[in-house]
Amino acid sequence: MPRRSAKKHAARDATPEGTTWSQPIPAWPARERPRERLLLQGPAALSDAELVAVLLGNGTPGADAVTTGRALLASAGSVGRLLAGVSELAHVPGVGPVKRARLIAALELARRSLGEGLTELPAIRGVEDCYDFLKARLGNLNHEIFACLFLDVRHRVITFEVLSEGTINEATVYPREVVRACLRHHASAVILVHNHPSGDASPSVADCEITELIRDALDLLEVKLVDHIVVGAGKPVSMVARGLA
Repeated sequence: MPRRSAKKHAARDATPEGTTWSQPIPAWPARERPRERLLLQGPAALSDAELVAVLLGNGTPGADAVTTGRALLASAGSVGRLLAGVSELAHVPGVGPVKRARLIAALELARRSLGEGLTELPAIRGVEDCYDFLKARLGNLNHEIFACLFLDVRHRVITFEVLSEGTINEATVYPREVVRACLRHHASAVILVHNHPSGDASPSVADCEITELIRDALDLLEVKLVDHIVVGAGKPVSMVARGLA
């Protein structure tokens, strides 16, 4: 939960059980190779482990890329947690800087794609428009962050900015920092957002208190506080929808 200043999912792997090959992937029948299947049948035809294998490019002696991908997913617990934690994969055998960079790049491209979708909207009609982006950006982090979506007078997205990074259960938030950021971006409205690494997106008492403080500060600027979104393991929670903001 944001701290006010003094005033396991099993990873999905659709590869049929027992479908393993003792030979390197280039020696597999063409119809079984992940890259070839991806191009012929589309990404939906591949399991999570096979998609990770395509990103990895190759395996290690004694373990093909699919086996390595399956091991990575099993260790992380889910695709999202794997991608959110790729910076910590240096110790995984066969996953060095080059392969880690490929995974990081894949996640960043996904985030940027969702961000482009937000900025291209004629207007934010409801906070649900932001959910996919916010889940991709905050959903699997192991520490709490507090951020804002800044909107113009027509509620078009100006930018997304992280204002504070904290620990497993709190991020220090200063209302004045939100005010300064609104002025810097010439925002007419703002959506507050933070994550709960525990997975439980239920707003806390502290969340309600800081939201009220920030609302009071923004009222002086005539900047509208649209909502405060809490991101957890499931669907993000709108504090406005719960009557808490």
